Amino acid sequence: MSNNREAEIIEAVNKFEELLRTQIERNENIKNQPKENKEFKVIGICDGDGIGPTITNSARKVLDVLLQGEDIEIKEIKGFNIENRLEAGETVPADILAEIKKCDVLLKGPTTTPSSESSTPNLESANVFLRKTLDLYANLRPVIIPEKKIDWTFFRENTEGEYALGSQGIEIKDSLAFDFKVTTEEGTKRIARLAFEYAKANGKKKVSIITKANIMKKTDGKFLKLCKEVGSEYPEISVDSWYVDIMAANLINDEINKDFEVLILPNLYGDIITDEAAQLQGGVGTAGSANIGNGFAMFEAIHGSAPRMVEEGLTEYANPSSILRAVVMMLRHIGYASKAILLEHALDGASSEGIIVTGLPSGRKCEEITNYILKNIK
Repeated sequence: MSNNREAEIIEAVNKFEELLRTQIERNENIKNQPKENKEFKVIGICDGDGIGPTITNSARKVLDVLLQGEDIEIKEIKGFNIENRLEAGETVPADILAEIKKCDVLLKGPTTTPSSESSTPNLESANVFLRKTLDLYANLRPVIIPEKKIDWTFFRENTEGEYALGSQGIEIKDSLAFDFKVTTEEGTKRIARLAFEYAKANGKKKVSIITKANIMKKTDGKFLKLCKEVGSEYPEISVDSWYVDIMAANLINDEINKDFEVLILPNLYGDIITDEAAQLQGGVGTAGSANIGNGFAMFEAIHGSAPRMVEEGLTEYANPSSILRAVVMMLRHIGYASKAILLEHALDGASSEGIIVTGLPSGRKCEEITNYILKNIK
């Protein structure tokens, strides 16, 4: 073995040791983390990239009406876009992160992540960065399809798995490359407990754990084992487990898909499965998501920034439904359940009355569905 190759191996081992020590320390920090009882006073809004400014403008108009007269500040955080992030060479520039931390919750438009094939700096996903930095460990994504009697709530672990270390892999020149996946005891227990507490509080009778524990025996095996341990503390709730590939098939199996209620998934599987579920509901443009931590929460659409629509001059046809569904979740989270129901009914009404935004000129415009909703929430 050449001296160069030996040096590469030593460098890789040192990198892995650094990652290992960081994750051990992180697990200890989670264990000792105090829970916060927060009073929500400031909502931050970031436009994001691509169609982000269009759909967040819709959300801002809706919030202005719903929260009129309430003791809530809506704070615009400007400059959170790909151009500024690339210029700064930072996933989330320090000044923007400081402004975000001054808020109690954040409503965020979709952000662009540079491809590894592009000539731009290889920045980490802004979503992943914020989830880790603000410790937003739980990604909640509800999917409801009334005509099929489907009412699913997905609890995706948000700060571990492949995503946590996906930008910190190791490449041995032209020979091979490693990416890393991490599952911690404390990180898994807290997402499991949140899911079971949600099930208990909302009268759900079944929680399903989704892994690939037959192949990923250490990481997914640990995730499955710990979720079952937490589940044993809730004898009134039935617990089952599925492999992720089978669950992908189960979601489109109308003979059994209505039987699922609350689902817990590691990070990567949660990303994939919840997009499939949203597509069954009507597309990723119809689903919102919440990212929950002990003291902070971030709400967002689950789709991307849609650069194609911008390039083709179709921005006015962007669908705000996903971010407005996120607003519904945010309103519930900060204690305005009745206003959340009002917005939810308006969104459902737009669909039933045929105000369908498809992202194409054959559909309705963002402004049209926004105006319909504004008329029906006053």
